[in-house]
Amino acid sequence: MSEVKRRSAGRPAGTAKASGGHSQSLVRGLKLLEHIASIPQGLSLSELADMAELAPSTTHRLLQALQSQGFVTQENEQGLWRIDVKTFRIGNSFLEARDFIATSRPYLRRLTSVTGETANLGIRDGATAVFLAQHESPQMMRMITRLGSRAPLHASGVGKALLAWIPDDERSQLLEGRELTRVTENTLYTTDALETEMTRIRAQGFACDREEHAVGLHCVAACVHDERGTPLAAISVSGPMARIPEARLMELGGLVQATAADITAQLGGRVPD
Repeated sequence: MSEVKRRSAGRPAGTAKASGGHSQSLVRGLKLLEHIASIPQGLSLSELADMAELAPSTTHRLLQALQSQGFVTQENEQGLWRIDVKTFRIGNSFLEARDFIATSRPYLRRLTSVTGETANLGIRDGATAVFLAQHESPQMMRMITRLGSRAPLHASGVGKALLAWIPDDERSQLLEGRELTRVTENTLYTTDALETEMTRIRAQGFACDREEHAVGLHCVAACVHDERGTPLAAISVSGPMARIPEARLMELGGLVQATAADITAQLGGRVPD
């Protein structure tokens, strides 16, 4: 059998097209992880090759790559492949995220009910905030953020709340050498201005976004903390300036801060002094 034919024999029909342009090796490796995770007792090389419809040599090469990164491990006695600690950590991270999102949802609904504005929940991913949950305002003119969308930490209420409560050295490292994009005319885009803002946020317990991410939009946000007092997520209330002028911004800030403290307590977290 030629080399071309051997490759064809080990490839399921339509795999290249189904991958939609993604790396074929990555797709195959993830499929192997799914098979291994489905059988906690472990699977042999031949069983995995049959399940994945791959040649044993290809299967072994992919397993070795996954093993080198800590995703799978092989039991020496029987040679069975099982998931390793890194796969467990990734799955556990998802469960933790799902738990705090589920815990926060009733509080987001309550915030919208009390304020009439959209309530959001976001987390930090590098230098951006990612929005994972939302309860929309019933108002015709309202703020809506697509779930999974991102905003710069320095130019959003949720982002600034998260940024203010991470350790100083971590924040400095995160911002060092990074260009702070000026999203609107009100965006704080210098390190000095941002550090002054971080001090203000920690003192008052919540962050304000005054048209820093979107013109005509005001937002207040506060952190939800874990048991170590580090930021786990942040919640916010956002709406048009016409309904959230400066005076109401401060009023809503206290409400959002208190709500974030309630979520923190329910999750067994600790609000830092």
